[in-house]
Amino acid sequence: MYVTAEYLRDHVIRPTLEYMRAWTPDRETFLLNAAISAPDVGLFAARAEGLGLFNITAAQHRDLWDRYLAFNPDLASRVRGLASQRAFLSDPDSELQTNLSYCTAIAWLMQQRAGGITERESEASALAHA
Repeated sequence: MYVTAEYLRDHVIRPTLEYMRAWTPDRETFLLNAAISAPDVGLFAARAEGLGLFNITAAQHRDLWDRYLAFNPDLASRVRGLASQRAFLSDPDSELQTNLSYCTAIAWLMQQRAGGITERESEASALAHA
């Protein structure tokens, strides 16, 4: 099966952001661009130890849970609702590789925690793909 950028946007990224109550066109575009062309630097840079669609490391994943979601129980519950019941408990990092919605939610939360995206970044991203 071949997954296109449009499929990813329409069936993974947008529905996940809507579920997280965080959808905007800019956020959708940002995550799509991060998924299809990993940046050279930053949160979603391609790296050997990165997992899943957004190259999230196990350390980044754990840090998000331990230092951000642990203090946001409602948000943590919402994210946990995207994860598999058994797999998450035995190997939470595997969710980054096998669960596109969960991986997308984690990617969005990493970006939100880092300060979100600014209009300038959004405009630059749009111009780069025009």
